[in-house]
Amino acid sequence: MEYAEALALNRENWDERADIHARSQMYDVAGFLADKTSISSVVRNDLTVLEPHLPSSGVIGRSLLHLQCHIGTDTVSWARLGAVEVTGLDLSPNSLRHARRIAEADGRSVTWVEGDARFASSLIDSRFEVIVTSAGTIVWLPELSQWARSIHDLLRPGGVFMIRDDHPILAAMDFELWTISDDYLSGGGVRTYQNTDSYTENKDVAIRQTTNHEWRHDLSEVVTALLEAGLRIEAVHELPYMDWQAFPDLVPDPSGWVLPEGVPRIPLNFAVVARRTQ
Repeated sequence: MEYAEALALNRENWDERADIHARSQMYDVAGFLADKTSISSVVRNDLTVLEPHLPSSGVIGRSLLHLQCHIGTDTVSWARLGAVEVTGLDLSPNSLRHARRIAEADGRSVTWVEGDARFASSLIDSRFEVIVTSAGTIVWLPELSQWARSIHDLLRPGGVFMIRDDHPILAAMDFELWTISDDYLSGGGVRTYQNTDSYTENKDVAIRQTTNHEWRHDLSEVVTALLEAGLRIEAVHELPYMDWQAFPDLVPDPSGWVLPEGVPRIPLNFAVVARRTQ
């Protein structure tokens, strides 16, 4: 109940964003559906991190849960790569409405679950060989201990989990490079701000519910939460690319967006791979 009001406002905000994102060029839903071989750039980057921890067949024939799945293009991409019993979970019912439409148009059988990722294990009966979450997810979660326990409980023994997300140092900089203006370390409480636009290109479409609530989670909190939940950490990465142009200094690259040559090198993404051993 402590976070109920903040999460309700975030849900309303993401319900609005879902309509904007579903018709954006960035997500290009029509193009994605037109090319059945297309895999989202987010999932391509996720797979680069995850692949060394999978058998040679990758996700083919492996059950998969996608946490905080938004409008489902990434979830459907995992299904296109051969994952089975695919499930997507998100807080926003309108995001899931779009996800359901996209999956049906692609002829994919995907289970969609509405709810808070922290409590996913109480919402989903199945267990999975692979769980993934990436690209702008955990800042929307008030705390990570219950999230990590849900991930542990939803993995089959031997199953693998991967998170890849914006590096928390960027939030400390307020996405303005080289100036620290906010906490990097966890535990500082909620960050509330107003934002009328979207991270997609169609910024002229204003969002009416402009209040956003985020929570800072430093890299040590992510790793510790997963360890305390009983998972074994197999890899930790700090990566030089990200999936969206978070600030004007970034330049396009095959992996997404990177810093230009000649500037100090800092991580833009992080990734952690963990496994349930028993």
